[in-house]
Amino acid sequence: MLANSAEVFGMKSDTLLDMVYSMGEKYALIHQMPFTCDREGFAATFEKIFFGTVQSRIYLSADLLSINCHTGMSCLLRKSVIDELGGLKTFGCYLAEDFFIAKAVIEHGWKMRISSQPAMQNSGICDISSFQARLIRWAKLRVAMVPSTILLEPLSECMVLGALTSWSASLIFKWDPLVFYLVHILTWLLSDWLMLCTVQNGSLPFHKFEFVIGWLFREMSGPYLFLHALWSPNIQWRARTYKLHWGGIAYELPISNNSSKDVSNNGLLTS
Repeated sequence: MLANSAEVFGMKSDTLLDMVYSMGEKYALIHQMPFTCDREGFAATFEKIFFGTVQSRIYLSADLLSINCHTGMSCLLRKSVIDELGGLKTFGCYLAEDFFIAKAVIEHGWKMRISSQPAMQNSGICDISSFQARLIRWAKLRVAMVPSTILLEPLSECMVLGALTSWSASLIFKWDPLVFYLVHILTWLLSDWLMLCTVQNGSLPFHKFEFVIGWLFREMSGPYLFLHALWSPNIQWRARTYKLHWGGIAYELPISNNSSKDVSNNGLLTS
């Protein structure tokens, strides 16, 4: 059973075949790592930098360590296994049903893995505010599903981790914290550039200078967006508002009872 997000661009002629070949006897779920199509504009550059660095780094690391990292962007499922789990309706109480489908698959003794080709997204709305709204919504989901994210995710940010390690290095080794911090950022930047080039598997649609600007903007805005996500558990999904509870279960809020704060966010959190 093949499941795709509406934002995924048409697959290559051999993508489905690649996913089928990856479906070994012990595997019940094959998924693609999210990436983006080549488009013009800074917003498209920002999206590609995020998915080619931050998202790819976490996605590939989690897959290597057999940690559930399924996003549901594009996946191939064994229908017999889904039927054993009660069908897709069993996971209807979750906004991030893809994560919990993968969780149930693993708990029943099956395995999952990433296919060799990424899922190429081509969202209809491509601007900075809409994409940042998606990042905030995803952060809210991660916090609700895995509460330890509240402490661990900020420590995975380049700027936050660099500040803490440079302070530690100055205390322990008496090194210059500013020099250490700058070297840390430069090393992270170069590593992300190599990661992005590897995922792109071809020439990038922007120059190195644009990458540096987009990368700095992403790294400096990341901690702020995460704090913004912690401020309220409510999620605006299309024309409806949901309240997230621990464990990832979502309850729809009546429109008449939505607070003015929820209404002010109307349209910000889109798919």
